[in-house]
Amino acid sequence: MSKILSQVQCQLMELLGDSGQAVEVRAAAQRLSLNQSPVAAAAAELAEQGLIEIKQEPYEEYSLGRKAQWGREKGLPEGELIKALAKAGGEGQIKELSEHCGLSGQEMGSSVRFLELKGWAKRTGALLKLTQAGRKAIGSKSADEQLLAALSEAGRAMTDEELKAKRLDLAQAVRLLKPRGGWLSIKQRSRRMLSLSKAGTKALAEGVSYQEEINQLTPELLAEGKWREVKIRPYDVSLPAARIQPGKGHPFARMLKRVRRVFLEMGFTQISSPLVESSFWDFDALFQPQDHPARDMQDTFYVARPSQTKLPGKQLVERVKQTHENGGQTGSLGWQYKWDIELAKKAVLRTHTTATTIRALAQNPKGPQKVFGIGPAFRRETVDYKHLPVFHQVDGIIVDGSASLASLLGTLDVFYRKMGFEKLQFRPDFFPYTEPSLEVSVWNEERQDWMEMGGAGIFRAEVTQPLGCTEPVLAWGLGLERLAMLQLGLNDIRELFYAHLDWLEETPLCL
Repeated sequence: MSKILSQVQCQLMELLGDSGQAVEVRAAAQRLSLNQSPVAAAAAELAEQGLIEIKQEPYEEYSLGRKAQWGREKGLPEGELIKALAKAGGEGQIKELSEHCGLSGQEMGSSVRFLELKGWAKRTGALLKLTQAGRKAIGSKSADEQLLAALSEAGRAMTDEELKAKRLDLAQAVRLLKPRGGWLSIKQRSRRMLSLSKAGTKALAEGVSYQEEINQLTPELLAEGKWREVKIRPYDVSLPAARIQPGKGHPFARMLKRVRRVFLEMGFTQISSPLVESSFWDFDALFQPQDHPARDMQDTFYVARPSQTKLPGKQLVERVKQTHENGGQTGSLGWQYKWDIELAKKAVLRTHTTATTIRALAQNPKGPQKVFGIGPAFRRETVDYKHLPVFHQVDGIIVDGSASLASLLGTLDVFYRKMGFEKLQFRPDFFPYTEPSLEVSVWNEERQDWMEMGGAGIFRAEVTQPLGCTEPVLAWGLGLERLAMLQLGLNDIRELFYAHLDWLEETPLCL
């Protein structure tokens, strides 16, 4: 007896019968000249009837990362290095090779590491020597270069099966490229494979036919009575629908809001301060000496217009001056130098949001109070996978006569637990404005290492007393880009700010 199916179901059954093997849903849709959605729906209905089997097959999809443009144009840096080494007679100073190949210090360090990993060169101090394997590699392509070339030539993402068919050593290529953040993107995918079941094979042999199905009744069908001859297709709310990409906030912006919400839930009040700050509030009020390396041009962005800023009241400035020169009324010896008010007036892009909390403490030096500020800070950092010249911090203070180091550790522990981190570590550290001082780190599961988040401590008397505060002040400044990296599963801090639409679309709203 012929089995009555829908038209798409009937076509799919016949396709699977003719194929004699499993067919992917996408391929089936292409061969039937249909959209994928009705084919997937028909497959689900046939599977419920036991006529076909659906199996999920996992696979990996490879595509070029955002940094791979350099490799497409010039090849990997170590390829250029072994050529330069060979030209230099087989050995050379790292600095000279770096200049010859046009590599920055960071790029050179990474290239030397991969040279040694591939066995192409050996490093002894500042000297690099070419190995026999390195000589053989000149003019040929290593596994990682072959993979980049294959993806570049294809101009699209490729599956692991496609790449293995090219006889690439895929495992070796991935091992070499994975540590290079941003060069290779690997996504875990799965395909739905359709095949006839025993019952389906039997039904197909006995014959299948279809009855016309419609989505809705029309006036013509009602007027002509043809509604009796057609089948109304049922509406299945469980079937996959078209993917819609709604507008949503950037993942990092959403994380900043979450940080703000956590501190508000903990009873803190939010504060703010200018991005262009005086050196007085950014450095001097924090008891940072005027000859400190952090105040040099290579570490701090100084503003040309305005080049100077207005300082607070004379009495406060004088107390800060005396504290720097001889300790003032704090019992400290100070820094034992002549403090220069002109240096304190210099305008800078704030190097940390501690300038925000120190301003707040000067305005209200009495406790108990808990305040925090979130915003960008600016430093002349060398750009790498965890450093940017513009970064965001959350800075906070607790002013309380009964506050202690234990209170500080407990506050930070609660914050990071609320942000989803269970593994937290505190290490002793040094800052000019806190004593004791500590470094906060969280565990990076991806790199199997601790990642520094920021610093914390108790403000020294040289900071608080000139501001009129006589109570203990707990303080911290925590980096937020690194926190976002861990939450979003990124290996490179720069990926937060690339216009990578696929990543923005796929990042869930709830982290």
